Amino acid sequence: MLIILTLLIFVLAFIFSMLGLGGAMLYIPLFTWFGFDLKEVAIPTGLFLNSITALSAAIYYYRAKMIDIKGATPMIITAIIGAPIGAHFTHLIPTDILIILFSIAMMTAGSKMLYSASDKEPTSLLAFKKRAIITGTAGLFIGFTSGLLGSGGGFLFVPMMIAVGYPTKHAAATSAFIVLFSSFSGFLGHVAQGHFNWQVLIFCTIAVIIGAQIGGKVMKEKMKAQRIKQIFGILLIFVAIKFSWNIIF
Repeated sequence: MLIILTLLIFVLAFIFSMLGLGGAMLYIPLFTWFGFDLKEVAIPTGLFLNSITALSAAIYYYRAKMIDIKGATPMIITAIIGAPIGAHFTHLIPTDILIILFSIAMMTAGSKMLYSASDKEPTSLLAFKKRAIITGTAGLFIGFTSGLLGSGGGFLFVPMMIAVGYPTKHAAATSAFIVLFSSFSGFLGHVAQGHFNWQVLIFCTIAVIIGAQIGGKVMKEKMKAQRIKQIFGILLIFVAIKFSWNIIF
């Protein structure tokens, strides 16, 4: 079972690194489908793998000069503040409610990406000060959400960054850099409460490092911005429906 899980994690890391996401939105449902407890294993392990996927992809994107480190800084700071707070609240909210919240967030982000897939790429960014206020405020909320739901927040960072003027590929690349920090911050919040599964972590970490490097290269050299948005949107909507199906129906 662990070998199959590791192979699936590899495939997901490949896909999500192309989108600037850590992959927790699918890592977490995958762990629950394999019988792991949502709060005790799936969420903390998903957050850790999220950060490793994002780190591996971010290293590639940084070398390719696709990351706006200055623009990312306000989001990183506020996301780091919000993520541990969200992680603390995970155990105060019923599991079914967490799943519904997770699904609603993914459905909303996925629909928005599909709707905007054919839009022209942004040609100019908002002024840094104005952009920092908007993205920093959003980062606090996204960080809280990522810690609460066990996602890195990339599925919210990417649409928000496109909205303030980032081209799709640069939004995805910069998002991978931000997600690294928000995911690891949220993960530490869970680790402080003793939630670990070392065997799963080790095998899946190796898989995401390899998968993310390959995915980053494919995104930079092969993928078109419109295709990235379409894949992003379809994937989010599919997972939202699959994850919440048993609860709603």
